[in-house]
Amino acid sequence: MENRSWVMEDWETRFKHKIRTADMAISTIRRGDKVFIGSGAAEPQILVKALIESAGRLADTRIMHIMTLGVAPYTEEKFTDQFRHNAFFIGANTRQAIAEGRADYTPVFLSEIPELFTSGQSSIDVAFIQVSTPDKYGYCSYGVSTDVVKSAAESATEVVAEVNARMPRVLGDCFINMKDIDYVVPVDEPLLTLQWEPADDVAKSIGRNVANLIDDGSTLQMGIGAIPDSVLHCLGDKKDLGIHTEMFSDGFMDLAESGVLNNSKKTLHPGKTIASFCLGSEKLYDFVDNNPSIEFHPTEHTNDPFIIAQNDKMVAINSAIEVDLSGQVCADSLGPMFYSGIGGQVDFVRGAARSKGGKPIIALPSTAKNATISRVVATLKLGAGVVTSRGDVHYVVTEWGVAYLHGKNIRERAMALISIAHPKFREGLLEQAKKLNYVYEDQILPETGIYPEELKTTMKTGDGTELVVRPIRATDEEMMSDMFYDLSDQTIINRFFSMLKSMPHRRLQEFCCIDYEDEMSLVVIHGQSPRRKMVGVGSYHLNPATNRAEVAFLVADAWQGKGIGTFLMQSLVKIAKSKKITGITAEVMRDNVAMIALMHKAGVPPKSIQVDGGYLFRMDF
Repeated sequence: MENRSWVMEDWETRFKHKIRTADMAISTIRRGDKVFIGSGAAEPQILVKALIESAGRLADTRIMHIMTLGVAPYTEEKFTDQFRHNAFFIGANTRQAIAEGRADYTPVFLSEIPELFTSGQSSIDVAFIQVSTPDKYGYCSYGVSTDVVKSAAESATEVVAEVNARMPRVLGDCFINMKDIDYVVPVDEPLLTLQWEPADDVAKSIGRNVANLIDDGSTLQMGIGAIPDSVLHCLGDKKDLGIHTEMFSDGFMDLAESGVLNNSKKTLHPGKTIASFCLGSEKLYDFVDNNPSIEFHPTEHTNDPFIIAQNDKMVAINSAIEVDLSGQVCADSLGPMFYSGIGGQVDFVRGAARSKGGKPIIALPSTAKNATISRVVATLKLGAGVVTSRGDVHYVVTEWGVAYLHGKNIRERAMALISIAHPKFREGLLEQAKKLNYVYEDQILPETGIYPEELKTTMKTGDGTELVVRPIRATDEEMMSDMFYDLSDQTIINRFFSMLKSMPHRRLQEFCCIDYEDEMSLVVIHGQSPRRKMVGVGSYHLNPATNRAEVAFLVADAWQGKGIGTFLMQSLVKIAKSKKITGITAEVMRDNVAMIALMHKAGVPPKSIQVDGGYLFRMDF
C-alpha cells in the first residue's frame, strides 16, 4: 500500500508529548477497566498484543467491540480471570468463546450502539483505536472504520490511538483531533484485509434474482460475501446507482470505476457514496483514500432508519440463516447458539421499507450443509432468534426465485416460500404447513418442476403499455381469481364452453401448480408489486400419446384486442418447439371470432375441422 507520510507535517515533533510505546500506553489500564477495541480492519493489533502481554497484572478487564478481523486472544480460556469480552456483533474470532460461555453477546441494533456509549449505559474507560496520521490542523481520520469507533472514542475517559502511516485518510464525519487523543503509538503496518471464496453457482443465481429487483437510480446497501458480490457482478447494465451502506466493499469499488455507481440520482447526499466502514483488499483501501466522492459517517447516521428512508428507491440486501413459513427471519443464531449479531439488518430493512420505491430484500441459499438441510423451514429451530420480524419482511430471495411477503396472509406466505425452497424439500414443507393449518388441506404441491425464470419477458401493447409475461406460479392463485371474477359472461363461455359461476381454490390450484414440462402457462401481469393485476393467461397441456399440446387462452375484457393473445400464442409455440412437441391443437367455439383469428397468427399454418358447436384447429411444427 502507498505510504501516506505526505500528510505527516512532522506531526511527531508537534505531538511528541503524547507519543508512547505500546507497552507504555497499556500501562495506564487498571484492573476492572472497560476497554473498547476498534473495529474491522482498523483493529489496533499492536495495542491488543501489548494488552495480552500485560495480562499478568490485570484482572476483570472488560473488553467490548463489534466484529474485528484480527485475533482475539483475550477470549482464550487461560485468560478467564484477566479478561471478559462482550461482543456487540460476533465474529469468527470470538464465536467459540461466546458459545462456551467465556464471553458475552449483546443483541442490539447497530444504529443504537453509539447511544449505549454516549449515555454511559456501556461506559468506556479506555478506547483503543487506529487512525491515520494527522493533517496540518491536527486531525486524524478514523480511516477504514468510523462505524461505532467515533462514538466510543468520544465517550471514553481515555483514548489510546495507533497512528498508522498506512491508514487511508477517508473523508466525511470521521475525524478526531490529536488534542482528543491521550496517548499515541506510531506504527507503520499493513491493514488487515479480507477476501472471500469465489461465488458458486448458487450464489450467482441468487445474485441474478436480486439484481432483477434493482431499478436504475436505486441506492444500495449490502454486506460482503459471495452473495453480495454476485449481486454486484450482475449490475453492469444498470444506470445511476448510489450507495448508502454500512460497509463499502471491493464490489462497490468496481461498479464505481465502471461508472454504473455514480450517486447522481440520490435524494440524500447526492453525488456521494455514504458508508461507515470498509473491508476488503489493499486496492480498496487505496481507493477510499482522500476520495472526495466517498464519505464515511458513524453508524448513528448511516444506520438510522429515518435517515435511510430519505433515499428514494433504497434497496437493502441482507442475509439470513433461516426463514420460516410465516416470514420470520433468523440471522444471528444457529438455534440457541449465537453466530453473528443483529447488526444493521433491521435498521436497513425498516429504512428501505419506508423509502419511496424502496425494497428490503433478504437473500439466502435455499439449503445448507451440502444441500442436506433446508434454510426455508416450517418453524425456526428451538432457541433461534428472530432478527427481522414477519411484519418487517418484504422480499425473500433464494436461487429458486423471489417471494414477496409484505401484506400477505400466512397461507400466501407459506406458498410463496415453499415455491422458492429447494425442490427436494417442498413436499415436506407443504405437509408441515398443512399440519400447522397454514394452507388448504387439499393444497397440491406448487411447482413440482424447476421454475423457468429464463422464460420471463416483457411485451408492449399497441398503446405502449409494458406488460410482464412469465410462467405461472402457485402464488398467482389470488390474481387469477380476481381476473376470473372480472370477466364478462361471454368471455367465460368462450374460454370454458359453459357459464361458470365460480372458480374455487380446488380448481384454481390446478391452473397454478404445474410441472413446466408437460404443462406450461404464461401469465400477463400489469403493474408492479404490490399493485399487480393479471390481465391474460395462455396455456398448453401435452398429450404424451400424440406428443401434441392443447392450447387455451384467456384475456381480461378490458385488455382484449391489444395483441396479448397473439404474443401468448407465439410464445407458447416457441416453447413447445424447444421441448420437441410436434404440434398444437385448440378447440374454439364457432362464434369466437377473435380466437379463430388468433389461430392464424401462430406462425404455423392451421388446419381445422368442424366439431359440435365449433372448430378443432391443428397445427404441425
